[in-house]
Amino acid sequence: MRSASGLAPTSRAQELAPRLGAALEAARGLFRAQSFEPADLRRTIRVAASDVQTLLLVPAIMARLARVAPGVDLVIEPYGPDVRRRMEEGSLDLAFALASTPLPPGAWSEAIGLDRLALVMRRGHPAAVAAWTLADYGRFDHVTVALLGDGESDIDARLAAAGVSRRIALTTPHFIAALASVAATDMVTTVSATLARRFAAPFDLVLRAPPFDDVALPMTLVGAAARANDPTLRWFCALTRQAAGEIFRRETAFA
Repeated sequence: MRSASGLAPTSRAQELAPRLGAALEAARGLFRAQSFEPADLRRTIRVAASDVQTLLLVPAIMARLARVAPGVDLVIEPYGPDVRRRMEEGSLDLAFALASTPLPPGAWSEAIGLDRLALVMRRGHPAAVAAWTLADYGRFDHVTVALLGDGESDIDARLAAAGVSRRIALTTPHFIAALASVAATDMVTTVSATLARRFAAPFDLVLRAPPFDDVALPMTLVGAAARANDPTLRWFCALTRQAAGEIFRRETAFA
C-alpha cells in the first residue's frame, strides 16, 4: 500500500514474508550445484566392454570403487548392433571405444588412455624373427576380432591402399580367443599390445611392431547426449582414466 515514503507491505505481506523467503530458498536449491561425494553413491553403472577392457581395466576399476565408492556396482555388458539404442534409452550408460570410432549425433566421449597395436604370433612362427612389411600381411592367414559383427577393419583399409590383401581365416568377438588361436597355428593377429603382452608368456607368443606409420590405440568412453552432464558418469570416466593410465604406462618395447 502507499505510504509517505512510497510503498509499504501490507500486514498480510508481512505475515507471508518469512514463509515466502523459505520457499524462495528451497527453489534456489533446485538449481544450486550439489556437492558430489562418491562415498555416498548408491548406483549401478552399466558399460559395454570387450574382453580387452574386462581383463585389463575392470580389476583396477573395481579396486578403486571398493576404496572410494563401495556403493557403486558395475555391470559389464556385451557389444552389439543395438549399443546406440541401449545408450539412448538409458539401459546402457557407457561404452568403451577407440577415438577413431565415429560417434553418433549428440554423443560425448572422454579419453581414458593410450594403448597401441602389436602384431602377434606364436614363438617359432616362420616369420617371427624378421621385421614385417605390408606385403608380409598377404603371406599369412589372419585372425580378426569383430565386436559388432560387421567385420570392418581399419587395417584392411590400410592394406588396400597399399595394394595388399590378406586372408582372414578366423573372425571372433573375443580378443583372448584370437591370441589362443595364433598360439596354436601359423596364423597372426594384430591386437592391443598391452593385452598381448599380458598373455605372451602363458601362450608363448611373440610381439612385433606392425608395419604401419601409426600404431596408437587411443581409448575412450562414450556416453549418450542425454547424460552428458551426469556427474557420476563423468567421475567414473576420470576414475577409469586413472586406472588405464597406470596400466598402459607399464608398456615396454616389443621383444
